[in-house]
Amino acid sequence: MTNAPHLRVVAPPPKPLLIWDGECRFCRLWIERWREMTHGDIDYATSQEIAERFPGIPSEQFQKSVVFIDTDGEVFVAAEAVYRSLQCRSSKRWMSWSYDRIPGFAAISEIAYRFIARHRRLSSAVTRLLWGNDVRPPTYFTARRWFLRALGFIYLIAFVSLWVQIDGLIGANGISPVSEYLPAAHEQLGAHAFSILPTLCWFSSSDVFLHFLCGGGVVLSLLLIFGIAPAVSLLGLFVFYLSLTIAGQTFLSFQWDILLLETGFLAIFFAPWQLWPRRDREPPVSRVALFLLKLLLFKLMLMSGVVKLTSGDDCWWNLTALDYHYWSQPLPTVFAWWGDQHAEWFKKFSVAFCLVVEIVVPFFIWKPRRPRILAAGLIIFLQIVIAVTGNYCFFNLLTIALCLLLIDDVAWPRWVGTARCAVRGAPSGRTLPFSTWAPAALMILMLPLNAWLIFTAFKPEARWPRAIAFAYRHVEPFRIVNGYGLFRVMTKERREIVIEGSTDGIDWAPYEFKWKPGDVMRAPGWCAPHQPRLDWQMWFAALGTPQQNPWFMRLLEKLLEGSPPVTKLLERNPFPDKPPRYLRAMFYDYRFTTAEEHRQSGAWWKRRELREYVPTISLGNR
Repeated sequence: MTNAPHLRVVAPPPKPLLIWDGECRFCRLWIERWREMTHGDIDYATSQEIAERFPGIPSEQFQKSVVFIDTDGEVFVAAEAVYRSLQCRSSKRWMSWSYDRIPGFAAISEIAYRFIARHRRLSSAVTRLLWGNDVRPPTYFTARRWFLRALGFIYLIAFVSLWVQIDGLIGANGISPVSEYLPAAHEQLGAHAFSILPTLCWFSSSDVFLHFLCGGGVVLSLLLIFGIAPAVSLLGLFVFYLSLTIAGQTFLSFQWDILLLETGFLAIFFAPWQLWPRRDREPPVSRVALFLLKLLLFKLMLMSGVVKLTSGDDCWWNLTALDYHYWSQPLPTVFAWWGDQHAEWFKKFSVAFCLVVEIVVPFFIWKPRRPRILAAGLIIFLQIVIAVTGNYCFFNLLTIALCLLLIDDVAWPRWVGTARCAVRGAPSGRTLPFSTWAPAALMILMLPLNAWLIFTAFKPEARWPRAIAFAYRHVEPFRIVNGYGLFRVMTKERREIVIEGSTDGIDWAPYEFKWKPGDVMRAPGWCAPHQPRLDWQMWFAALGTPQQNPWFMRLLEKLLEGSPPVTKLLERNPFPDKPPRYLRAMFYDYRFTTAEEHRQSGAWWKRRELREYVPTISLGNR
């Protein structure tokens, strides 16, 4: 189906020509977009400049629509002219094909075109509202540079944070020595252990090698920050951090650990494959890799919101989640205490805002520039609020870093990034074949897995298709595609474990942790982006039993032995000279004090003893 019998001109142009109304502001914006999309394969001219060269075309036609003249002299107008002009782009040929072959497509296209042409002021206003003053296809050179720097900084935080704790957590004299864990896993799993637990620690699980992995991660992070061999640095960072994540067992099983691995893995295909990328020789940004990173942000936010509503926890539906969250979260800050004092209406508004940002706003990621930047701003604001009231390590920074990918080159201030005209005019550099086909292969693998994971947020009980389950089972050990959902069910009470030691079984002294609540007079601290992993695990241990947390019993054993790497993880060891003979773990119910209670006593917490978590234990006579 075609719009009408086509006109022909006697003297066709040597190159396809699109003629537009130079007095139309709406046309001027979109012609600039089409000019870039056609890469010089099409000439563009205003009707005011060139209409008299083609007397066979009625002058009123130039006022009503754009006109496309092919090299054979055939003339197309309106929507068909647009589609024909974009045929030189392989990704846009479907438009012309659909116009010719799909019933109704041409008619709908022409009706839409006529509506826009008759309401040019409205169309121009809508265009500026959604895109601003530049509707050309967005580029992301500046976003790529700043995202990779931010990712290098986050990797640096993660490695340094773990490095200062690793001896006490998984070292030879730590709570869960990896030198014991891997041999036990191999004995149980046999040869499958290497694929189920992919870690370099199979070569060596000594403390020296663990320090090598952490130190190597620091060096690679610095290389990435300074833009030296970014893709190779990212590959090394992924391998090193995955190795430590597997070796870290329960201490590195947090959602930000797998989020860092998934982000870092995708960034390998997003980064320039050059030794030292220069602004005047940067290779093109991989559209596929950029899409997958945006999809990761979309998945992270959408799943985090949807699982709250599908979990069956009514506090998300009745907007009372913040009645509990501020004081029941793992490591609150002092600002969480202030947040807990807010009026009920403000807490409900905050919950509603959180759900909107997590469930509705992610769809703006796929919209034109201004809604996309609005999405970035709202997500970043939410992450800052979360970071102010709770210690979530580098999770908030990593989410903010992903938001940088929503800001194209036009939107960056000139003092931050390269002006768009400079980026457009710069040589693109040589593209390696790997950087072209590898992201495409990755898309084929990851898109169905991500789609299914997002679906499971809506239907948690859905049965996995066999092919999807098979693929996920093989990639899951590498943490390159994951599901997310923090605080699916809100914790409505706070249980705290207080470890106490004694030399005689009569007088007991408590061990004080660095960041988790203990002394009720101590204000909640701020340790992010550092993660005190033992403090975090103590929160999870309080949700279960000692039998469900075998690492906790090993912690008590190490304290009875007086292991220096383990006691260094604590703020105060009441037995610095000689370890105690007896240990016990008491169970308490904690809650923030009210403003009035804080004024009267100075306490930030109030607590009530419940029972023993672990009864008195001893290693026997020394």
